[in-house]
Amino acid sequence: MVMERVYDTQDGLYDLAWSETNENQLVASSGDGSITLWDATLSDFPVQNWKEHQREVFSVDWNLVTKDVFSSGSWDHTVKIWNPQAPRSLQTYTEHTHCVYSTAWSPYNPTLLMSGSGDQTVKIWDTKSPRSVQTIFAHNNEVLSVDWNKYNPDMLVTGSVDKTIKVWDLRNPSREVICLPGHEYAVRKVKCSPHRANIIASASYDMSVRFWDINAPPGQNMVDVHDAHTEFVLGVDWNLYVEGQVATCAWDENVHVFIPPTILQR
Repeated sequence: MVMERVYDTQDGLYDLAWSETNENQLVASSGDGSITLWDATLSDFPVQNWKEHQREVFSVDWNLVTKDVFSSGSWDHTVKIWNPQAPRSLQTYTEHTHCVYSTAWSPYNPTLLMSGSGDQTVKIWDTKSPRSVQTIFAHNNEVLSVDWNKYNPDMLVTGSVDKTIKVWDLRNPSREVICLPGHEYAVRKVKCSPHRANIIASASYDMSVRFWDINAPPGQNMVDVHDAHTEFVLGVDWNLYVEGQVATCAWDENVHVFIPPTILQR
């Protein structure tokens, strides 16, 4: 593996996301509250730098439908919407009462966004509205990660410090569709499979990555466990181009790329 480019920043980085309109550009979120747009074909200086958040920016996510805006979630309790061409944020949402750990755009609706927060809620936002359009009281502890199901526009998944993953239907948000216990510590990341509507991956501070089939009989939803990491697992993502393949990263300084043996059998 050859390093193509390295950018120096003023603080630790929490998240990044490739542009959906320019293959050479990405945004990175920082511990000093800034968001920086970089272009891999240009010099070591950023294309754009925004400094509106008052605390760490924990999440950035690019809109997959309109492709010209991205979101950010911060420990200052706010969610912001940005256009890479604009010098200031387009919109700021301030309803959360605790850190915002995760934001995710709907893969179906170009104006629909959700956020997960330390206030134990998930909020649904429509960029055409100045306020949230829906609030889900999701967990009994902080919500660290949210993701949309890629095959059902009303289904979403949450992961929490309470060690559980929950699946929700926006048409009936008063109670989860299914609760998936099994992790021994906080669930740091959840990701729905891009290839199978029923499969979810989760990464946890218990040093494991677990795979779930939401259609399996109760008590049999956990279908695989990857426990080769030796420190907190912070990230997991599916390869869009290789069915079943995932990459994981952890505080043990390792990235693992693999296909869970049972996933292709589901």
